[in-house]
Amino acid sequence: MQKAKILLVDDRPENLLALEAILSALDQTLVRAASGEEALKALLTDDFAVILLDVQMPGMDGFETAAHIKRRERTRDIPIIFLTAINHGPHHTFRGYAAGAVDYISKPFDPWVLRAKVSVFVDLYTKNCQLKEQAALLRLQLEAEEQPAIGSVLLGELSARLASVEEQAEALTKQLAGSSEAGAAVTAAHLERKLSSLRQALEALRPGAN
Repeated sequence: MQKAKILLVDDRPENLLALEAILSALDQTLVRAASGEEALKALLTDDFAVILLDVQMPGMDGFETAAHIKRRERTRDIPIIFLTAINHGPHHTFRGYAAGAVDYISKPFDPWVLRAKVSVFVDLYTKNCQLKEQAALLRLQLEAEEQPAIGSVLLGELSARLASVEEQAEALTKQLAGSSEAGAAVTAAHLERKLSSLRQALEALRPGAN
């Protein structure tokens, strides 16, 4: 299984360096982008588990960048965590969630909390990738009507992996200690959409499904 990619977007090199230091313990691939334009370019070719996006950037700011990300079919479901050094109250925070963020964190932030939040999305991304790979293998085996016993075993393993993803999602609110209630609600809704899609895909693979 390849490492997950995490996109770090900030126009200040020292902020990118700090994020890399905080997230290095996750042992994933960290990709830098110094502007919204660079971030959108990176998203054209690579898949990312989560995006850490600075709000205040010259030119295309974080809100505008997020709007572009959410308009693209390829990237609309990637979770975005906004990072900001400004705090203009609930209205400003609401704007972040309206732009598609799953969380909105003000600087300075607790490095452990940020790492824990990112870790949740990396774990979910990894499990989703494993589930999709095994689903593709199972579909090929079922279509060829070969080794039905193995197909049954794989179907059971897929169900177990989906249960693991669901457990991870249920634990998310505990992992996101310190998040606002609005942020937790947005995150839960994002994960439920993902889980619903996975459940439907798994049911479609079961014997007798149309």
